Amino acid sequence: ADSMEKYLIAGLGNMEKAYFGTRHNVGFDVADVIAEKLGAGFTTENYAHTSRAAYRGRKLLIIKPVTYMNLSGKAIAYWLQKEQIPPERLLVILDDLNIPFGSIRIRSGGSDGGHNGLRSIQESLQTTKYPRLRIGLGNAFAKGKQVDFVLGPWSEEEKKILPGLLTWSAEAVLSWCFNGLQQAMNAYNKATVPGLPGS
Repeated sequence: ADSMEKYLIAGLGNMEKAYFGTRHNVGFDVADVIAEKLGAGFTTENYAHTSRAAYRGRKLLIIKPVTYMNLSGKAIAYWLQKEQIPPERLLVILDDLNIPFGSIRIRSGGSDGGHNGLRSIQESLQTTKYPRLRIGLGNAFAKGKQVDFVLGPWSEEEKKILPGLLTWSAEAVLSWCFNGLQQAMNAYNKATVPGLPGS
């Protein structure tokens, strides 16, 4: 029998080249960093690019849905069911405008906050009770320019900090897998990325 606990880590984004390197794809970028850290590559399977890795006695399935952001729930529901993973061992990684750039927030559940990826997941899973890691984009955009900001590329200033932010986020995910939600929240929710101005 398979005694190792399985976790599903889902980074959100859009698969088209035009979206690569944009703020809205930061979930994909973190998924890539986690897989890289664990020496795992991605393959294309149903609804997602998938990567399988082990971390400290845990089995991780890392996915990047290929369904488009607003249908992310379809991919996540499929893989939870296929791998028989309960929603509390799912972690969704996404971008969030309500959190300052350079900060991240791990939560056990909550509303979609207007994020079309989370809305889709909520519809597919019929619950808001699944952990998520929200990566702050900040809100440095003019009125009415929210979509341009979210779908736009990182600024030069942000790009200097981004590698550290992605690594920090990946470490938070692995902490969640190994130490559990509460400890990961305590360690990562109050801090900002090391090396950030003002940290």
